[in-house]
Amino acid sequence: MTEYVTLQEPFRALFYAPFYAALARGDYAAQGVAVTLLSGTVPSLAKDSVLDGTADLAWGGPMRLLLAHDKDHACPLRLFGAVVMGDPFFLVGRQPRPDFRLTELATMTLGTVSEVPTPWWTLQDDIRRAGLDPDSVTRLTDRSMAENAAAVASGALDVAQVFEPIASAMEIAGTGHVWYAQASRGPTSYTAFYGRTDVIAAKRPAFEAMVRGLAVTLAWFAKAPVAEILATIAPFFDGLDHGAAAKAVARYRDLGVWTTTPRFPSEALLRLQTAMLSAGAITHAPGYEGLVMEAVTEAALA
Repeated sequence: MTEYVTLQEPFRALFYAPFYAALARGDYAAQGVAVTLLSGTVPSLAKDSVLDGTADLAWGGPMRLLLAHDKDHACPLRLFGAVVMGDPFFLVGRQPRPDFRLTELATMTLGTVSEVPTPWWTLQDDIRRAGLDPDSVTRLTDRSMAENAAAVASGALDVAQVFEPIASAMEIAGTGHVWYAQASRGPTSYTAFYGRTDVIAAKRPAFEAMVRGLAVTLAWFAKAPVAEILATIAPFFDGLDHGAAAKAVARYRDLGVWTTTPRFPSEALLRLQTAMLSAGAITHAPGYEGLVMEAVTEAALA
């Protein structure tokens, strides 16, 4: 019997590539689940779509759930099915700087991501751990990643915080070089499935089947030729620069940004939770057991 699930996308991004691959390859369908994707453009609205029942399930940042649980300790949203457990953002400067240290930001102007808050929350934690007060860093906070990348290229900005394929496109064009990969800090939870506890209970067989499908996708994704990955996800990306995208996918995979199994590592959530607490973004944290329903994944993969 076919199960039906409505899945909410937060916004279109290359670091979500395994989610698109699962749909394109039919890995959910092969497990008996018909998935309807709801396209998204505003990341914060994906959570609302799940809460109000528009979508059964969404993928997105665990930081959204940490914020929701900080505001409402009885929040019914829970995570399962890990995919992006490495930080997909980079610091890019105009000239190569292979020996760059985060403490050098003390004398620079940094253009941080304005589109979403997590990249700065995690970076400020790295800066703090490196021994520099992140509040002492001169930041531009109101420009897009594309604007900051252009400013680095022109020499008007020292360093920009961007994701892929912007970083790879800059390297190919010779207008920028990666100084720091935020994934180098180790596991940090960036993207997983999440749903309401009552919906997870009601649709548990379908969600477990989706986890099994996701496991197939991730195993394929870890070994597939980059060109095959790009061909698979191409229908979701109009006008994709294939040169930059190929470099980006290879780099993300080498950095371990994507998991090879849907199991959710507890240390990945802890690192994000710690960063948000140190940034003052939250004052309360539910912890792994209060936020992750790993039993869904374990039952699916048993």
